[in-house]
Amino acid sequence: MMAQYLDLKRQAGSDLLFYRMGDFFELFFEDAKKAAAVLDIALTARGEHHGEPIPMCGVPAHSMDAYLARLIKAGHRVAIADQIETPEQARARAGSKALVGRAIVRFVTAGTLTEDTLLDSRRANILAAIGEAGNALAVAAADISTGRLEVVTLDGSAIEAELARIGASEVIARPGLAERVPAALPFESRGFDSSRAEADICRLFGVATLDSFGTFSRAELSALGGLVAYLDHVGRGRMPFLAAPVRAGSSDHLAIDPATRESLEIVQTMTGQRAGSLLGTIDRTVTGAGARMLAADLSAPLMDQARVEARLALVQWLHDDGPLREDARARLRALPEIGRALGRIAIGRGSPRDLGQLRDGLEAGHALREKLGRRDDVPALLAELLPALDGHGALVDELKRALVPAPPTEAGNGGYIADGYDAALDELRTLASDGRRAIAALEARYREQTGIAALKIRHNGVLGYHVEVPGRHADQLMAQDSGFTHRQTLAGVVRFNSVDLHEQAGRVTQAGAHALAAEAAHFEALVGMVMARREPIAHAADALARIDVASALAERATEGGWCRPQFESHACLDIKGARHPVVEAALTKAGEPFVANDCALEPGDRLWLVTGPNMGGKSTFLRQNALVVILAQAGSFVPAQSARLGLVDRLFSRVGASDNLARGRSTFMVEMIETAAILAQATERSFVILDEVGRGTSTYDGLALAWAVVEAIHDVNQCRCLFATHYHELTRLAERLDALSLHHVRAREWQGDLVLLHEVAEGPADRSYGLAVARLAGLPPPVIARANAVLGKLEAGRAQTGGIAAGLDDLPLFAATIAAEPAPAADPLRERLDTIDADALSPREALDLLYELKQIGSGK
Repeated sequence: MMAQYLDLKRQAGSDLLFYRMGDFFELFFEDAKKAAAVLDIALTARGEHHGEPIPMCGVPAHSMDAYLARLIKAGHRVAIADQIETPEQARARAGSKALVGRAIVRFVTAGTLTEDTLLDSRRANILAAIGEAGNALAVAAADISTGRLEVVTLDGSAIEAELARIGASEVIARPGLAERVPAALPFESRGFDSSRAEADICRLFGVATLDSFGTFSRAELSALGGLVAYLDHVGRGRMPFLAAPVRAGSSDHLAIDPATRESLEIVQTMTGQRAGSLLGTIDRTVTGAGARMLAADLSAPLMDQARVEARLALVQWLHDDGPLREDARARLRALPEIGRALGRIAIGRGSPRDLGQLRDGLEAGHALREKLGRRDDVPALLAELLPALDGHGALVDELKRALVPAPPTEAGNGGYIADGYDAALDELRTLASDGRRAIAALEARYREQTGIAALKIRHNGVLGYHVEVPGRHADQLMAQDSGFTHRQTLAGVVRFNSVDLHEQAGRVTQAGAHALAAEAAHFEALVGMVMARREPIAHAADALARIDVASALAERATEGGWCRPQFESHACLDIKGARHPVVEAALTKAGEPFVANDCALEPGDRLWLVTGPNMGGKSTFLRQNALVVILAQAGSFVPAQSARLGLVDRLFSRVGASDNLARGRSTFMVEMIETAAILAQATERSFVILDEVGRGTSTYDGLALAWAVVEAIHDVNQCRCLFATHYHELTRLAERLDALSLHHVRAREWQGDLVLLHEVAEGPADRSYGLAVARLAGLPPPVIARANAVLGKLEAGRAQTGGIAAGLDDLPLFAATIAAEPAPAADPLRERLDTIDADALSPREALDLLYELKQIGSGK
């Protein structure tokens, strides 16, 4: 047995190996130590290996999923080694002492889960594969629980942003590439070879060419090929259902980098929780599929105004008709999850209950389609969605005829095919039922014949049907002429068989076995019917999810008095009475009001410099406007009285920062890296929010950096920007920069106490109120008094010398300094390298090129 285990362990590699032994899955050696620590189960020992006890632990096979979930959450991958034959088959193959054959039937990884018990119903489970060809990168992403598959090409600098948008549970790449991408797992496979990937993908989808799906780049083919190869590896040849790949462009969505996603807490908080995020606050969906689609929408707001307006029109339609919305939501709430049921069926892990969910879900979907389709004013998007809910009538009728109303989760015990569907099956069930009644009559006869009132006929998996009597009556049945044959003696009871019982039990067992086989055949036939319509069923699931999202957003807009945003052709952001949805929800729960504020960024006034005290609401004001942009371009109403905006192509937030000790970066270093990314990538159509740039270093350095960053954003990037700062010296920039205006959050001191009004007003703040905030925070009075004295001296010195901003008015304009910079020297070696297509070179051409580059590098 240990030789068999070690062979399977070699195949599993670094993954934990679940080795089936009877009713348990056992783990040995280091796997056992790791699993015992995570699962908090007993670590024992069994036998010896090289003179050392073998550590082991185990989990019951019937409750394996719960243990798998904990191991996957802890970051482990698990290989499942199950029995592939029965003990009887093993003995027939190799004699009485034959070892039952085992093989790895599946690898369980974070991105390849399909079981409901292992998945969060309200969160997508994405597997991503990164492909590379030449200098191009691509990401293929699939949710195998529903079959959704998309691929996108991007440049190297955008890879982290794209992975953050996808929110993958697992990312794979070739070993060399995986080293360059944080969190990517190396997977060595020829599937990443773009030259063979196309053939593999065609084979998977049963097509001769991919032309009907679109034109894919070599990097995209590499990513798709690697993903397909990985799924084939973990499924051991059993592929999940994948819809036709959708080719997306990185420019199709509002670009949001990982730092901005974390700062704005779009789908999860900085601590990884859904509650407290934008998604957790606005989510009113009533289905798991709808919740997952809403999360995807918020993660990837659209750049196509027509698609945004189509979503908004559907939300408006449901918003304006409350009774219709409530009826639709009630119907959706009763729907089973058909997308994931289809995914489980496709990968061979489906159950009769999954077929029942498809039956009930498709039937209810058609009823919803009839209800919504009766209206004359159906929005264009809904008109596109409703046909996907038609055309399933024949399948639904067959499933209704074939299945009992509430099918079980396990197919092995039968009982899920309805009476009347198959006359032969009904006859077998009748035979089995009659046989069981005959056995009951036989029990009564044996009691009367023997006079033993406690005699019972029982059944178990080892002895089958048998007679059981208390031990004190055993001698009577042991007599030679009793008609009974002794089978087993236990504490307190003795078990027997008889000729009549054996014959009757044989008839029952045979009829039952034939009935189970008949049900299994019907199950396979029904699965085949479902798989023949897998694409239309997947489209129906998506349509229902989109209707759920629209009705949920309409519900949230009604609750909060939100408005429909209006889009303009020019770069503006004019929001009246904007509110931060998460902060407002928290304040409402505490019984406190939220102070709404306006924001009016236009081409001639595109950069607001916001000053004011800490705790005054600057960061909230910055973030709420960024969230309005995300909601609007995701197709949602927004928390404001009115909103006008031009589409934003990139959103950047540098609000708050923390140390990244794991990567050797201080708070200030993180701040500068994020600011550098903004200055390098922001365009005229971008929206940037910056808070306290330069605060992590000395006053002079910080002010100098903040000053230069403001000038760069104004003169070079020319994007819409909200810039919050405590450097009041920056207000002098309003005299030099035409599109910059000054604003502040209002605060007042009343009888020695600071009153924060949380209102944004025009003009600079009169002072920072730092000492007042310190007093509010509870600093000891002697410390406050000493700080007051020091502040008086500093302010007196500033009045005499002009302070740290003295001389700044004499600086030349930022644009002039850029123009005065010398052009970078030509680099012929770099220029030649940029012209090379390494993938297109033959070995001879590569050798010639190497000599050429050597000559250029030596200056010849």
